Amino acid sequence: MAKSRALVATLLLVLVVSVTAIEGVHGICGMSNDEFKLCQPAAAVENPTDNPSAECCAALGKANLSCICRYKGIAGIWLRMYHIDADRAMALPGKCGLTMPNNCS
Repeated sequence: MAKSRALVATLLLVLVVSVTAIEGVHGICGMSNDEFKLCQPAAAVENPTDNPSAECCAALGKANLSCICRYKGIAGIWLRMYHIDADRAMALPGKCGLTMPNNCS
């Protein structure tokens, strides 16, 4: 049982990394890599800023928030690689005055 869970987790990580690498050229969910990095200080695992920058909010305003919701469940592993706290990251749109889709819970 533990081996199958580890295998599933490994396969999910490989899938996320592969999709990210493919999307990385064009960004993720309508955000370029540079725009994504603008939001990292407010979603950092350690010593996050209190609020996202205006530049981060502008990038999120152009992003596909429904797409971002798809990363929520499996994003924990991927986001930790970038030292981003998934809960803080998912709270950023709200702090920018944006509304996440209803099916993003």
